[in-house]
Amino acid sequence: MPWPRLPGDSAVADMHEENKTAANGCGKIRSGAQNGAALLALMEKTGYSMVQQNGQRKFGGPPPGWEGPPPPRGCEVFVGKIPRDMYEDELVPVFERAGKIYELRLMMEFSGENRGYAFVMYTTKEEAQLAIKILNNYEIRPGKFIGVCVSLDNCRLFIGAIPKDKKKEEILNEMKKVTEGVVDVIVYPNATDKTKNRGFAFVEYESHRAAAMARRRLIPGTFQPWGHTIQVDWADPEKVVDEETMQRVKVLYVRNLMISTTEDKIKAEFNKFKPGVVERVKKLRDYAFVHFFHREDAVAAMSVMNGKCIDGASIEVTLAKPVNKESSWKQHFNGQISPSSENLLGFPNKEDGTQKSLGKPASLSVRLNGQHSPGSPEVERSTYPFFPGIKLTPISMYSLKLNHFSSAVMHLDYFCHKNSWAPPEYCLYSTTSQDGKILLVYRVLISSIADDSQSYFMPEKLCTTVEDAKELAAQFTLLHLANCTPYLA
Repeated sequence: MPWPRLPGDSAVADMHEENKTAANGCGKIRSGAQNGAALLALMEKTGYSMVQQNGQRKFGGPPPGWEGPPPPRGCEVFVGKIPRDMYEDELVPVFERAGKIYELRLMMEFSGENRGYAFVMYTTKEEAQLAIKILNNYEIRPGKFIGVCVSLDNCRLFIGAIPKDKKKEEILNEMKKVTEGVVDVIVYPNATDKTKNRGFAFVEYESHRAAAMARRRLIPGTFQPWGHTIQVDWADPEKVVDEETMQRVKVLYVRNLMISTTEDKIKAEFNKFKPGVVERVKKLRDYAFVHFFHREDAVAAMSVMNGKCIDGASIEVTLAKPVNKESSWKQHFNGQISPSSENLLGFPNKEDGTQKSLGKPASLSVRLNGQHSPGSPEVERSTYPFFPGIKLTPISMYSLKLNHFSSAVMHLDYFCHKNSWAPPEYCLYSTTSQDGKILLVYRVLISSIADDSQSYFMPEKLCTTVEDAKELAAQFTLLHLANCTPYLA
């Protein structure tokens, strides 16, 4: 018996399924006929329909008896690392533990195997958050752990290389002229000159489809607003924090400050509406984190202070998004910059128009002792033929993107430049091991941010080569810079 013929299935695909066998998770071999029977049994039991088309198989969407529109954004989760021989009859019972499934879309190969990932949409955001909480890193088969995270239809585009003298209204009008469905444009003022923008903007569209059509329309070379070739890409999704966690936040994120504004001035301004409520302030360049003793005071201050002027700058105030320190830093020295270190490693203050998020996560593959740490993203190191006549263009290292750097030393230099800090200063020290080896360590000073509490960065490990010592010191500095701020923008 072949798999059940689903709308959109091809005869060739069915033929593949006839000959396909798969493990059912119990060490036994399951035939194509058994797979088909299992899927039929699932549909009969649940009453859900199943349709296969365009490289995916959709279970439900809507479920039986559903009335009204589909669930809102935030109800869908992405599931990765699914065993290739696992199908809906095994997946659905697992994901039903978190709540009612509106739709499950399993990505399929032409051969009949799945592609290793799926999207599960629940009927509420709370169910989706519960699925992430209880099913991320869930052992779905012996030794096989799935990954579950929020999935959002991206409705936001990043537009770079915008003339810095353009105002929000001008950018909004220009985007509306050439694309449809524009909802809003987010533009941030220059850190040093508030009359100018930072050379980039975020354009919000009414739907993912509208954003996708706009991205295609705005491909560089086909559209040149104000006579400039712009950069267009998907904006990185904003960090999502569950509502329960946000209800405990008592720290405010304050952006668009003057660089000259001091922590004492910020504390004094936020204490004006109710003296003594601010515990401490941590300022980094043109943004700061204001810590309160009590949450209710933080919420009240946010309402009062948002839009106020401090030293001539109109500030924006929101609740800060907390970092899960345990998960963020458990790989402290495994060569992986924390994906949560976004407010520093994402270069929120860069002025060159290449920032893609409101605090973009960054990762770094660090090479120590000649080895790349396992699991770290590899930088492409392939070589390509150089043909006569190929045109070469002079380029600055600082105009490149992070994925062009495999070295922590280069990454730190790039990071300091983008934040308009002085270059890092390295000072080499040595000692002798018990067996007579010379061991080395670098101390790193970034004079632009040095203060009484932190004047330098130096790892607690020694290396046998100068190159490894410098890489380790740079990595340690990057990690410390990200870790010094417990809340994200």
